[in-house]
Amino acid sequence: MLASNDLPKFIFNHSSLFSDIIAPLFCLTLIALLLSRIFDSKPSRKVFLLDFACYKPPAGLTWSKELVIETARQACTNLSEETLEFMEKLLEKSGLGPSTYLPDAFRRDPPYECLDDARNESEMVIFGAVDELLAKTGVKGEDIGIVIVNCGVLEAAPSLSAMIVNRYKLGDKVGSYDLSGMGCSAGLAAVDLAKQLLQVHSTSSYALVVSTENITGNRYLGEDRSMVVINCYFRVGGAAILLSNKPSDSHVAKYQLIHSVRTNTTASDSSYNCVTRLEDSQGLLGVTTTKDLIQEAIRTIEANLTTLGHLVLPISEKIRLVTNYTARRFHGAKVKPYVPNFMKAIDHVITHVGAKHVLDGVERKLKLSKTDMEASRMTLYRFGNTASSSVWYGLAYAEAKGRIKRGDRVWQISFGSGFKCTSLIMKATRAVDREEKNPWSSEIDEFPVESPERGPEEH
Repeated sequence: MLASNDLPKFIFNHSSLFSDIIAPLFCLTLIALLLSRIFDSKPSRKVFLLDFACYKPPAGLTWSKELVIETARQACTNLSEETLEFMEKLLEKSGLGPSTYLPDAFRRDPPYECLDDARNESEMVIFGAVDELLAKTGVKGEDIGIVIVNCGVLEAAPSLSAMIVNRYKLGDKVGSYDLSGMGCSAGLAAVDLAKQLLQVHSTSSYALVVSTENITGNRYLGEDRSMVVINCYFRVGGAAILLSNKPSDSHVAKYQLIHSVRTNTTASDSSYNCVTRLEDSQGLLGVTTTKDLIQEAIRTIEANLTTLGHLVLPISEKIRLVTNYTARRFHGAKVKPYVPNFMKAIDHVITHVGAKHVLDGVERKLKLSKTDMEASRMTLYRFGNTASSSVWYGLAYAEAKGRIKRGDRVWQISFGSGFKCTSLIMKATRAVDREEKNPWSSEIDEFPVESPERGPEEH
């Protein structure tokens, strides 16, 4: 073996070998590394989240679970008693509380919803959230350079983003984008898109992201049980998020965006078809799921977590993962897969709420504590499944509890039709004042509540 102090002598005695072979290889390797840095480098411009606002509907739109069934029984006379009983059981196990929100049009008897009703709901939610956000940040409409709106089922003309441009009189150079049909994962995907656009913008700018769903145009009035589910879980809601690439905003922003990981398995036919909006045998429009949904969801989320783990997990967790992977290669099913402890790298996790069984699955899969899941469970209880905006109601809960401290890392994860999964990692640039206005402010001390299926939630 060559000792370190013999290296100069070796090079001197084999100088021709060094000059003819090793030196050129060294230079080629160095050039390759430099080129990879040049062509593979990511934009270095930092992106900050100044603030966000979640829309809280007026008290007049409050619906209890009992009212949902009563209205369905009276207005939807075509529904069988078996379907109504099925809905009642779903609602009992849903994890939703007694004060979630549904559109006023749902009270109409007989049931009838038109495009005007759908647009009215979207205007109420979107303008309500954006008005509050601009008031909180002091940013003027003409200063916004990018607008991105995601809404799964309402395809309006003019578009929802055009509706915002018109309402707030944004400039004629504003970049306007609408994302539709992307389900509950679209909200964080929209933030990722805004982040990438801000990173390559040649000038400093603001990006406004609005995440919502339209419930008025999404009610199913038929007997197909796979389609009835949407009536039981989804509720009115939406969030507006303001991002900035201005270095001067680092001192006033709440968060800095660190990582965004998007996973899309739509190339697979079973993944593509597992959540679909279509007409049933009676010609009634609804959203249905296939038996492959759970399997495809797990596969997509696991792929997302694998990529995210490489970015955020400490070296100790990565070593455990590699060791476990090697052991399973040699011993197969005898060795259980190791689930990394993401909470060693994360301070707060906010997951898309879906329904109670969805949160139960996330808790088991990631081995999270009841405290880790509190914000998401309380979001489901208080506001229901607000689709892509649910992760923002969850973050607002953590803020209202005074739990966000400077330097904390927040992980938001959402998943939905396609099948797609998006993770967003943000670092708090300051502590968030517990009294800052958000949809939980007037009632936060009433939470967490006791869930009948789980017992008291832990503080």
